[in-house]
Amino acid sequence: MLRYALSRLVSLALSLLVASVVIFAVIEVIPGDPASYMLGMNASPDTVAALREQLGLNGSVLVRYVSWLGGLLQGDFGTSYTYRVPVAELVAARVQVSLPLTLYALVLSTVIAIPVGLIAAARQGKPTDLGVMATTQLGVAVPNFWFAMILVLIFAVKLRWFPSGGFPGWDKGIWVNFRALTLPAFALALPQASILARVMRSSVLETLSQDYIRTARAKGLNRAQAVLRHAFRNALIPVLTILGLQFSFLLAGAIIIENVFFLPGLGRLIFQGITQRDLIVVESVVMLLVGAVILVNFLVDLAYALVDPRLRSRA
Repeated sequence: MLRYALSRLVSLALSLLVASVVIFAVIEVIPGDPASYMLGMNASPDTVAALREQLGLNGSVLVRYVSWLGGLLQGDFGTSYTYRVPVAELVAARVQVSLPLTLYALVLSTVIAIPVGLIAAARQGKPTDLGVMATTQLGVAVPNFWFAMILVLIFAVKLRWFPSGGFPGWDKGIWVNFRALTLPAFALALPQASILARVMRSSVLETLSQDYIRTARAKGLNRAQAVLRHAFRNALIPVLTILGLQFSFLLAGAIIIENVFFLPGLGRLIFQGITQRDLIVVESVVMLLVGAVILVNFLVDLAYALVDPRLRSRA
């Protein structure tokens, strides 16, 4: 297991290095000069040049990349061009919203999807299975911002059970913020739960066709018992893959939901950084999110090895 983990760590480090090069290169080709944007169209060339020098934008691309990467390795994400505060402070404030929202949505997605997928697999071809497949197809097809608006209309405007948007801050208490994140979390979780339930069903059905399941059935187990006792664990590998991808998507891709509910999360920070040409914010936050994605995939790989010992023997 240790050898397998070390091999995956080497892959993780290489992936982070390649990602840093790609992110820096892509951000550099974004049109618009941060200094000109900050000073306005009427600024003199000398003033713009002085600000570019102050922001460190006059160095060569290679020098700026090495400086940026060295700062990241030391935990220094740079200073925002727009807010004139360390990017780490902006990230620390925004991650207090994005991370709980992501975990909340992921828990909801898992709690909904796995039982639904198992029930559908156990009742294959029956009305329950057909109903699950139709519902999950609808969940996959409908965008999450539409779910968000429907949830706001029903549970915030009509029933007044939850707030329609905003984030009070953790100093206001856990319950108040839990209520504020509930509708956004459900809006994010429902489409992801539909995907996960379909993957769970397909994986369980594939596992049920294996010889050891037929042997278990021949010994007297019914279909539901075979699913729970034998098929469930072996069907988890593709499900773990989807969970890892979903965590990454929910953390980095919740920008629309954050804007619908006026949540000050990382998605909105990236959006604001792009519109304000705050390149250091965009570079650092995107790199942080990519690092989180790669780290989650690493943890998923370790989970694979725990679920399937054959992977450890191949390392």
